[in-house]
Amino acid sequence: MRPLTDEETKIFFEKLTKYIGENIRLLVDRPDGAYCFRLHRERVFYISENLLKHAVSIDRDHLISIGTCFGKFTKTRKFRLHITALDYLAPYAQYKIWLKPTAEQQFVYGNHIMKSGLGRISESTAKYQGVVVYNMADVPLGFGVAAKATSECRHAEPMAIVCFHQADIGEYIRAEDTLVG
Repeated sequence: MRPLTDEETKIFFEKLTKYIGENIRLLVDRPDGAYCFRLHRERVFYISENLLKHAVSIDRDHLISIGTCFGKFTKTRKFRLHITALDYLAPYAQYKIWLKPTAEQQFVYGNHIMKSGLGRISESTAKYQGVVVYNMADVPLGFGVAAKATSECRHAEPMAIVCFHQADIGEYIRAEDTLVG
């Protein structure tokens, strides 16, 4: 386990900025202690510094996971967010989409969001902006990328895609073996 390099940090923070904007600093400077991001086996983990001090005594080969996995770097050095980061992204999300109850199941099964399933969308959401997806009871279901701006959504056809699926809570079941190790 090691700190992220400058290039990795830049790529990682650019991805997080798409979803939570300048609120990244709120993840690191928390009132309950200092937190940091560490890289282990191409995965980025969010760890309290107290836990990090204890983890140093464990051999790298025996360490499988520590803290919360935010995602992983692909072989082409792009960063892909995992659903395990949702609990940390949702409170700080700048742009949100709420789904109608009829569309929740489709999204959780891994499908894109259609205009017919859109309950609400944050004002001034830009095209290709990262969004956190909620149900109408404000429970975070996952995240995606807006396929249309807020103004375009108002006049879109019912079967038009308004949000591209990125990750959802159904992945805990569908990809159970690949999320952690």
